[in-house]
Amino acid sequence: MRTAVCDQLGIQYPIFGFTPSEHVAAAISRVGGLGVLGCVRFNDASELDAALDYLDANTEGRPYGVDIVMPAKVPDEGTAVDLSALIPQTHRDFVQQTLHKLGVPPLPADGDPGREGVLGWLHSVARSHVDVALKHPIKLIANALGSPPEDVIDLAHAAGVPVAALAGKAEHALRHVENGVDVIVAQGTEAGGHTGEISTIVLTPEIVDAVGERAHVLAAGGIGSGRQIAAALSLGAAGVWMGSYWLTTSEYQLAGPADAVKQALVAAHSDQTVRSRVYSGKPARLLRTRWTDAWDEPGAPAPLPMPLQNLLVNEAHQRIMASGDPEVVAMPVGQIVGRMNAVRPVAELVAELVAEFDETLARLDKLR
Repeated sequence: MRTAVCDQLGIQYPIFGFTPSEHVAAAISRVGGLGVLGCVRFNDASELDAALDYLDANTEGRPYGVDIVMPAKVPDEGTAVDLSALIPQTHRDFVQQTLHKLGVPPLPADGDPGREGVLGWLHSVARSHVDVALKHPIKLIANALGSPPEDVIDLAHAAGVPVAALAGKAEHALRHVENGVDVIVAQGTEAGGHTGEISTIVLTPEIVDAVGERAHVLAAGGIGSGRQIAAALSLGAAGVWMGSYWLTTSEYQLAGPADAVKQALVAAHSDQTVRSRVYSGKPARLLRTRWTDAWDEPGAPAPLPMPLQNLLVNEAHQRIMASGDPEVVAMPVGQIVGRMNAVRPVAELVAELVAEFDETLARLDKLR
C-alpha cells in the first residue's frame, strides 16, 4: 500500500486519520498511518499545546499532523458575547422551544458551564493554532476550508511542513495548488462534516487529472474498507483521508455520556445522514436525528452563517450530549456510518483495512 506520500511523510500506510481526539490520532500514527488532530475544538492555545504534548509523548516517534479551520474570507472577529448580539431572538426562541419539545433537560447547575462557543472558526484563533502547532514536530498542516492564507503556507513551508487543503471541486483543487498547497483532499459528498455535492468516485479522478504531478491527492468520503482504499488508489489517489470511521473506536472519548453517541452511530445505516447547515452555518453531513429533523419542519428558521450558527447551537449541543438520548444526538458523520457497527480499537481497524486491501489486489490480479 506504500505510495509516494508515504515516503514524503515517513508513514507506513497512506491512511490519514482525521479526528478531534489526540488519543485516536496517536493510535493511528502508532500503527503506521498519519493521525491528524482537528484543532477547532480548542478555544485556548494552551489546551492545543497540551494535546500536542500528548501526541509527542504517545506516538512512539511516528509522524502526526494537525487540521485547522481558516475560512477563505476572514470572518468578523470578536468574543462570543460580541458575536452573540448578532443572533436574532427568533432563532434563540426556536432552539429553546425545540429542546423543550425533544425533552432535552437544562445543563446541571453544578455541572461544567461549557464553552462560550467554538471560536476556532475565527481567523485569529486559527492563527494561534498554527503558531502553537509549528512549535511541535508536526508533519502536516491541513485546512478544512480550503487554502490557508499565503503567509501561513509560507510559514509551514519554511518549517518544512507540507500543507493540505480540502476540495469539493476540481476548480477548487487547482486554486489550492496555485496557492502552494502540497496535498489535496478530494472530499466527496459522502463524507461527514463540511462537504460538497460531488461523490468521491467522481471527484477523485477529476482532481487527479486536474492537478497532475503538482500535488498528492487523497480520496475522502465514504471510505471504510480495504476494498475502498484499493478503489481510491486505482482512481489515481496517493492515499485516503478518513474521519468518520474513527468515531466508534474504543480510543475515542466524548464529553458527556459517550455511550449514547456511540450507540447511535453503531445502530445507524448509511441512509441515516443528512447534509445541512444547522451545525456550523456551512453545509455539513450529520447523523439524522430528531434534532436535525426539527430544523426541516415548516416554520423553522434558516440556519445562520458561520460562526453565528455554531454559537447559537453550542449550548444546545452541550445539553443534547449531556442528555444521553441517542435519538437526539448532534454528530457530524459520513455515510460510511453504515459500516461502523461495533466499538473496536484503532489497531484492529487498521489491520483489517490493510488485510482487505491485500486480498483485493490479489483478487484483481487473478482477473488479469
